[in-house]
Amino acid sequence: MTAKWTGTQRDTVVAVLRRALENHPDKPFLDILGKVCTLRELDHESDLIARGLRGLGVKKGDTVVTILDNNHEAIYLWFAINKLGAISVPVNTAYKGEFLRHQVADAGAAVVVAEADYAERVLAIEEGLPNLKALVSKGTKPQSSTSKLQLLALDDLKVDGGERIEEALSPSDLSMLIYTGGTTGPSKGCMISHNYACNIARQSIDAAQRDHSTVYWTPLPLFHMNAVATGVLAQMMVGGKCVIYPRFSVSNFWPDVERSGANLVSLLGSMIPMLATAPEIDAMKRCYGQVKVLQAAPFTDEQKEIFKTRFGVEHTLTPGYGLTEVAMVVYNKIGQSSSPDSSGYRIDQYDVRIVDDDGNEVPDGESGEVIVRPLQPDIMFQGYWRRAEDTMKVMKDLWFHSGDIGKFDEQGCFFFVDRKKDYMRRRGENISSFELESTFRGHPDIVDLAVHAVPSEVGEDDVKVSLILQEGSTLTEEQLCIWAIDRLPYFAVPRYIEFRKELPRSPVGRVLKYMLRDEGVTPSTWDREASGIQLAKR
Repeated sequence: MTAKWTGTQRDTVVAVLRRALENHPDKPFLDILGKVCTLRELDHESDLIARGLRGLGVKKGDTVVTILDNNHEAIYLWFAINKLGAISVPVNTAYKGEFLRHQVADAGAAVVVAEADYAERVLAIEEGLPNLKALVSKGTKPQSSTSKLQLLALDDLKVDGGERIEEALSPSDLSMLIYTGGTTGPSKGCMISHNYACNIARQSIDAAQRDHSTVYWTPLPLFHMNAVATGVLAQMMVGGKCVIYPRFSVSNFWPDVERSGANLVSLLGSMIPMLATAPEIDAMKRCYGQVKVLQAAPFTDEQKEIFKTRFGVEHTLTPGYGLTEVAMVVYNKIGQSSSPDSSGYRIDQYDVRIVDDDGNEVPDGESGEVIVRPLQPDIMFQGYWRRAEDTMKVMKDLWFHSGDIGKFDEQGCFFFVDRKKDYMRRRGENISSFELESTFRGHPDIVDLAVHAVPSEVGEDDVKVSLILQEGSTLTEEQLCIWAIDRLPYFAVPRYIEFRKELPRSPVGRVLKYMLRDEGVTPSTWDREASGIQLAKR
């Protein structure tokens, strides 16, 4: 495939808002628990905040940290910060202590805006934040007799009157920093340009064929790219409605979908099996067929069938493959035929290759590391904030090296295989933890799990599955092993199974597999070989 530099629409977050205001200023836009604001109101509220931030000294190129729940103010702050040409740094609301201190300090922010409860966490680490000058609370003014910070309530920060904020912006200017999970070291801030955020929004519109009638619903947090770019920004582009739910709830899912009229839903992870097996309620029955598109990852073929038959969902999408650093470099589209479990096809925005450990491209059908480079300007991250050395580590030969293993088939469909560090080799066979996890997610008694390696006495790896069962489940390890034997190649059947109450996670919710690997075989681990179950080599 010959790589060509192609043209593209280039945009800014603020320009998207300006165009939307011209087209449908008073159409209901942002809906959170029934509180709805129009674009005119969003624009007005973000101007009030932008003037206040400017009064605190925030200018183009500065970072502003926000620690906010899913609410209107989180959106107002994003646009206010970007109107000033400043950089929004949304931080995970679970962070506290050193996790929080590291990101606020690394961003170099002079201003933090937080929920009242989270503001207390900032005060607790104030001594470790040399650049911080002001702490703004969404709620009452923070109280401290010892703090050296300027302490404000968000309502008191707002400045009415005056001119519209019109800082000159380029598509290449930074809109936000999105920090990585930091599961293998200190988290790093991915520098996200305005056009990069806008391009993710355009991709999501193309994939789900959205238009002005689309009512998008998600409970995903606004401190991640998904909800702000594929939710808020994409819906602003098409003139649709954006419904943000504060936090995922099985019992409240269908009632709020019904209330809001949502016809496109975006979910992640364990939300899918939890909804698939949830007891039937009246709102669920009334919503049959209302949701036209449901996109989620991971999303097994069995789960997709349940959502189609039980809930009447017309299109079930695994959106695609990408990372915070490079967005979606392949993706699925409604109406596009692709192989089961595929993440979709190449698109003309990126050159995507699969290479071996020596950097040589491998043939279709073979697995290797996914490397990427852009074919358009400003559609990838601009590197890690203040970490040039870390940036160059992943940009070997000026290709972004993902650390993921994938492959293309002869039809050009992409398949994610595993994280390179989580790939296992047992008895001469390569084993993908991702593929094993996808299989086990199909068991109705499993809530969550992680497949990982443990050291083997004969070299290479033995495979262990650590998992959480549904409350009240009577499933035994032996029963689960027999279930797996019918569904897996003999060499991939885990030797070890351990039922747990919880899995070790990072503050952003990622399972810390290195901790599970380090724990290895524990006293509560079940051993297939000790049980006497034999595998037929077939």
